[in-house]
Amino acid sequence: MPELNTFSIVARCERSGELGVAVATAVPAVGSMCPYVVAGVGAASTQSWVNPYLAIDALALMAQGRAASEALAAVLAQDAEAAGRQIGLIGARGPGFAFTGTACTPWCGQLTGADFAIQGNMLVGEATLVSMRDVWRRDPAADLAERLMCALEAGDAAGGDFRGKQSAALKVVGTEAYAALDLRVDEHRTPVAELRRILSIARRQLMPFVEAMPRRDSPGRAMPADVTQMLLKPPGERS
Repeated sequence: MPELNTFSIVARCERSGELGVAVATAVPAVGSMCPYVVAGVGAASTQSWVNPYLAIDALALMAQGRAASEALAAVLAQDAEAAGRQIGLIGARGPGFAFTGTACTPWCGQLTGADFAIQGNMLVGEATLVSMRDVWRRDPAADLAERLMCALEAGDAAGGDFRGKQSAALKVVGTEAYAALDLRVDEHRTPVAELRRILSIARRQLMPFVEAMPRRDSPGRAMPADVTQMLLKPPGERS
């Protein structure tokens, strides 16, 4: 399992109840290994010497009614290599929590608050996390995807991973079991900037489609005519 020397934010929107993760690292395909989000339950980013089951099992315990802090302690207690792990976790209610093992590569650390957890390892310094926290708090009226993206950009601008960056990901889940937004840059010289570019396209071409998709309480929803007409066009001819 690779060491994902990473900076990330897991957070909850208090207005919409959406949960999400934004993450960047200097290893390919961070979006396939680090972020985990379950609607109505919580969000996690598992990193450093990655153990995906820390996130998977913690979220499963939270789905059974365990508090995020209890779930995090329980899964770490079962991991003999916990000293090399880092994880951020937040539930549908309550503050964010994080763990940074003593064997994580410096600079490493975490910041938590009422609606977020920010964590990173193998960073240029604490400024990466502080910048992410300050930007996260700057505009609470913005939607969750935008706030997460801005926080990731702030961490990137403050230095981020001292080896550089290679991949980035942004995932948001609302009330449905499927993601409202799941974007990934898997191998790029400037993955955070590329993620921003993809988000701008997704807002015009993907998010209206996802917004109109069937829901548990409305399985027979019809696609709006304007969205249908837009998606019938070749990509280069769309908005």
